[in-house]
Amino acid sequence: MTTSTSEQMVRIETNLGNMTIKLYNETPLHRDNFIKLVNDGTYNGLLFHRVIREFMAQGGDVTSKGAPMNKSLGAGDLGYTVPAEFVYPQLFHKKGALCAARTGDDGNPLKASSASQFYLATGKKYSAGELKQMEKQLANRLLHSIFNRLQIENKDKVKALYRSGDRDEMAIFKDTLIGRAELEAAERKAEACFTPEQIEAYTTVGGVPFLDNEYTVYGEVVEGLNILEQIELLPTNGADRPKSDVVINQMVLLNA
Repeated sequence: MTTSTSEQMVRIETNLGNMTIKLYNETPLHRDNFIKLVNDGTYNGLLFHRVIREFMAQGGDVTSKGAPMNKSLGAGDLGYTVPAEFVYPQLFHKKGALCAARTGDDGNPLKASSASQFYLATGKKYSAGELKQMEKQLANRLLHSIFNRLQIENKDKVKALYRSGDRDEMAIFKDTLIGRAELEAAERKAEACFTPEQIEAYTTVGGVPFLDNEYTVYGEVVEGLNILEQIELLPTNGADRPKSDVVINQMVLLNA
């Protein structure tokens, strides 16, 4: 485990060049898991197997090492997850952010992260008007997220009402949960509004704001952003895999 107050630096050495990332101390579970995998050599030889222009470059599929071009990638992992660590709005999806991939909400309502798969955000620049419109979408998403969480917390009550067949009682209980969700959403309104720091980054550098508070952000590229930009522009096949492999030759801890 890292105990130093300084941020751990990691060099990602690829066949296109090197990138240096720093890992945030505010997300210790992800930081320590990533350091462990770097020390174990887990990432050595793996690919950036999914690259989407104006979005992100994803790697860490443990089955991608030496994978032929026709192999389906994206499902390889290590058999465990890392609990979500949302430090929002302090940590967000600006260009170059290191973020944890994960499975979808339906089977993963707590948004736990993949053990090994990660992505580097690229995104695009947004206008102030686009961000304002996005805030309305974020407010709606926050409300739905709270309601879904309340349903999970009250799943035994919900199941009992379904079994009873009492539709009136079920409707009353649903309205109660909606009311509680609306009240909590109003109290957490700031989560659906971009901070000045976010607006500055998303309008000048770019990023992927619609992923904020949905996927854990636990580091950022501090050197070699031009390498990420090269990766982003590579031609890809129908599965978003670069037609010429982008190989992570190795990752190295720089200030262990």
